Amino acid sequence: MHPRFFAETHPGHFAAIMADGSRALLYAELETRANKGAHYFRSLGIHNGDAIGIWLHNGIEFFEVYWAAQRAGAYICPISTQLTAEDAAYILNDSGAKLVVTDILVKSAKELIDRKSNLVSGRLAILEGTRLSETIAPFPETPIVDERAGYQMVYSSGTTGRPKGIRIPLSDQPAEASLKRAELMQKSYGLGPHSVLLAPAPLYHTAPLIFSTIPQRLGATIVVMPKFDPEEALRLIEKYRITFVQMVPTMFIRLLKLPQAIREQYDLSSLQTVLHAAAPCPVETKRKMLDWLGPIIYEYYAGSEGNGSTAIGPEEWLERPGSVGKAQDTTIHICGENGEELPAGEDGLIYFAGGANFEYLNDPNKTHDSRHPKYRDWSTLGDIGHVDEDGYLYLTDRKSFMIISGGVNIYPQEVENLLIQHPDVDDVAVIGVPNADMGEEVKAVVQPRRWEERGKDLEDRLLNHCRSKLSHYKWPRSIDFERKLPRHETGKLYKRELRKRYWV
Repeated sequence: MHPRFFAETHPGHFAAIMADGSRALLYAELETRANKGAHYFRSLGIHNGDAIGIWLHNGIEFFEVYWAAQRAGAYICPISTQLTAEDAAYILNDSGAKLVVTDILVKSAKELIDRKSNLVSGRLAILEGTRLSETIAPFPETPIVDERAGYQMVYSSGTTGRPKGIRIPLSDQPAEASLKRAELMQKSYGLGPHSVLLAPAPLYHTAPLIFSTIPQRLGATIVVMPKFDPEEALRLIEKYRITFVQMVPTMFIRLLKLPQAIREQYDLSSLQTVLHAAAPCPVETKRKMLDWLGPIIYEYYAGSEGNGSTAIGPEEWLERPGSVGKAQDTTIHICGENGEELPAGEDGLIYFAGGANFEYLNDPNKTHDSRHPKYRDWSTLGDIGHVDEDGYLYLTDRKSFMIISGGVNIYPQEVENLLIQHPDVDDVAVIGVPNADMGEEVKAVVQPRRWEERGKDLEDRLLNHCRSKLSHYKWPRSIDFERKLPRHETGKLYKRELRKRYWV
């Protein structure tokens, strides 16, 4: 379960292909470059447990740096290409990175990092991604003598404040040691050298990172999109005979809003598994995807923290629409405000027991708050949900997104799931805004399908749509329109940016 094995058994097999045709990487080439990179890291004084930043757009270099760092025993710290140099400097500082490989305005980034951060200045090496090949060229092709398994240390997206590094203790195992998550992925989805995966999202995000590098442990080929486009994704599935793709619900919504004639013109028969996660998927959206692609759509729920996960297959989901499945190798506990465990059917904070013992780097308070007040080996991602009598989990929303109006808890996800199905809506966010009497009231911020139709008539249609389907206290009291909602490339909505416009 390591690319090195396939460099020996399948040297001419593709480890990665850029969908735009710019470059491809064989397993034999990956092995050589990763070994050279590990020697280069050692030459910089980077040792086991040190951090290396990867601040790169989707490209072959991402994998070369990742696997070099993995066998050098480093913490691999991917950084969003959406961040400013100042925000990236914060992450590099916080992680203690000794090197960042970047293609983001290298000169400007270096100047800003040097100016803003004394801790970084003079200690951080910066390597331009386009110079990676020439930089590592003089180093040996053989493995370093002190190889140890490194692992990623991703940073939370920062939708509710400064991002925090999620650090899981390194195993101190050989670089080629098996990984439990890889074993589970192989068992669940049958991935192997025959598999061809489409990577439609930025590799620096946790799920795309995992669903590209772990399949490479199993000998699969990864076809990397520089940026997601719904019709281009269909074209690539046909061209490369894609067998597996991991998506988020916003990608489903964009695919379904393509004209049917376009969706039907591509041959998608090679697809064996479509996997989704990252946010609750509206039930009707998933039903439409199943009607289109058939019973090949699987779902999981997990976080970058690695503290637990659930999974559900298509047949199970059709029996329990809206569920994200049962726990895998962990147990779930639903707890109330004071930590008391709640019975089946009642919404509460979701805790996992038996998963990874993570910490938020340099933030002991956040680490403490993620643990159950009594059972300290139970941890939460901050999501609200409930389980049914058979242990299937249903997500309600993020605790931090909850609206409290007149003392009543309202979860925006339910309202968003209803509005996104409306034919005149391209995207939607539901937030709480100030109300003098009730504390908060519900507001919907809508990205209309046709911008020129925004206005009172559309607002009235959408409000009436909500009133016909929802309980009175959940109704949006007003709707504002935006040309484009602030979403991350991964599909995550930046509600904090919307909320701060209304809370002065």
